[in-house]
Amino acid sequence: MSEYIRKPEWLRIRLGDNDSFAQTKHLIGQHALNTICTSGKCPNQAECWSRGTATFMLLGDVCTRACGFCNTKTGRPLPPNSKEPSQLAETIKQMQLKHVVLTSVDRDDLPDLGVGHWVDSVQAIRRENPGITMEILIPDFQGKTELLDQVIAVKPEVLSHNLETVRRLTPSVRSAAKYDRSLAVLRYLSEGGLRTKSGLMLGLGETEEEIAEAMDDLLAAGCRVLTLGQYLQPTRKHLTVKRYVHPDAFKALKELGIQKGFEIVESGPLVRSSYRAERHL
Repeated sequence: MSEYIRKPEWLRIRLGDNDSFAQTKHLIGQHALNTICTSGKCPNQAECWSRGTATFMLLGDVCTRACGFCNTKTGRPLPPNSKEPSQLAETIKQMQLKHVVLTSVDRDDLPDLGVGHWVDSVQAIRRENPGITMEILIPDFQGKTELLDQVIAVKPEVLSHNLETVRRLTPSVRSAAKYDRSLAVLRYLSEGGLRTKSGLMLGLGETEEEIAEAMDDLLAAGCRVLTLGQYLQPTRKHLTVKRYVHPDAFKALKELGIQKGFEIVESGPLVRSSYRAERHL
């Protein structure tokens, strides 16, 4: 068993303690909505909820995949909630959001892998919230272009799909997703006219050379926005942290990404894929 590495001082997380945090928590609970903020144990939950923002998770809180890094529950999900799109749209209206991020669990159990529910949700949000901008953080939809075409058709302002880790580590980190398939998804969506974005977790054993290779692969796929953050082990049952990357190293990786051609690189120990997403329009 790998030795447990103690968290350094720079990974301390602030707890939520203001009215906006409480109001956001109340609205999400009132409408029985799911957020990746909670299910993924995001270290930025307090900061984002205190600003009145959240990343909403569609299609329930049970995933059909079992990635070694993810805290979302795995199992047999319930059928999609047909009321979720309208409930979500109303919650966003009450929160008076100008920009919203959507993500979802993987639903490999559904005939359309959940893309129809995605489309319904985006359309409902826009009907109730004219002028809102949106980032959608999608699964790979098994690389099926007929499903990706439906994503292109709703024209989100930002389309995000995470590579998560470097090529060598993908089989041990992601349960069903494939490195090259994720790149193909990003390439297809980029060629479809969408602004694409991706993210990598660091600290799983990757090398600096492998990070640079992943950057090159993403750029070749048309991706122009990149997030780099520290992997944090949700529980002792998940993949162990191999190293904690120092903030100075994150800063250097940001500079490298910009030099290589990314328009925006968010890089830091607590950065997650939807962190300060409104900046990525």
